[in-house]
Amino acid sequence: MLRELEACPRHLFVCEKSSFLQEKSRHSALVESHYYNCSVSLLLPECASLPEHIKRTIDNFGRYYLVRNLSLHEFVKEDFINTFVKKGAFYALTYRTRIDQDNSAAVLPTGKLILSVDKDTYEELGLQGKPSLYSVIQVDLTEEGLASGGKKFQRVNWAFTEKKPLKFDFLLAWDNTEAPFILSYFSNYDVKECNFKITSRISRDLPCPVLKSGDLQGKPEESCSSEELFDWLGAVSNSIDCDNDSSNFISTFCCPHPNNTIERAHLCTINGFVIPENIQRLLDQLREYFAEPKLTQWVSLIVHGFADSPVSWKEYEHGFFKGGENLYSFVVFNNQDYWLQMAVGTHDGCPP
Repeated sequence: MLRELEACPRHLFVCEKSSFLQEKSRHSALVESHYYNCSVSLLLPECASLPEHIKRTIDNFGRYYLVRNLSLHEFVKEDFINTFVKKGAFYALTYRTRIDQDNSAAVLPTGKLILSVDKDTYEELGLQGKPSLYSVIQVDLTEEGLASGGKKFQRVNWAFTEKKPLKFDFLLAWDNTEAPFILSYFSNYDVKECNFKITSRISRDLPCPVLKSGDLQGKPEESCSSEELFDWLGAVSNSIDCDNDSSNFISTFCCPHPNNTIERAHLCTINGFVIPENIQRLLDQLREYFAEPKLTQWVSLIVHGFADSPVSWKEYEHGFFKGGENLYSFVVFNNQDYWLQMAVGTHDGCPP
């Protein structure tokens, strides 16, 4: 036990630099394939209040929904598939389930139903899965063989209604102008319409790293490295004092060098079930932030995924172990360059 406690848990950190102007830039694909996000933060150095166009984008995030005791078989009904899966990006994620201890499920915007279940549930369902850290079952809701009345539909529906009826609390979101229709469609269930929690904080006289967009590794006396910046962004987001020294008993963490002190920095955080489409709109607005001259040369967007989602990016299996980390950040520079930073914890595959 002592040996396990002393061991440092494995984690993966991937960083790359590119430009939004490059034809092969993969910023959009990366955002769109990280489906389940619980928190988005903007850090704007030398900014006292959010620009109106960014505030308007956040206000237009809409709402998401919490449905209690939703039967899993609802997702394989032909009416549901035709109404939601085939008409816009639909997202569903089990609420307050622990992937290392409980059964969990998710509906991806690609139309895949993902189940992460324990061994007993897997055997009881009798559906084909794949080798994985947990027992993972995938059902393609767009597959022709799942049409109502077909053999595959009968098999899956029987598994979810008779063999092993599964019910979960689900978070639901739909990128469609008809999104409020979720309330009426699931009217037979206990449905709650949820608003995003938005908080803002101004930090004053903040030590801030010096960055050069073309230098990920950082050069002493010239620029901070991307990995050092990633740690600093985490500290600032969590209100951790970065003005420490080696004699500080609580924390020795300090702002990376080189750095300078900025008069103020605005941190805005949105908590809730944030879909990728809204994050992409927010990233587009950050690109326009430098349309007029600013005192700062960069701003940042930090996105945290749900610790207990069955997947991280795309259909990459996600593990929890000690922390369930799966997050990414963009550092947007005034010349349209960007740094992309991605991190996952133990048992996850390398980010795409």
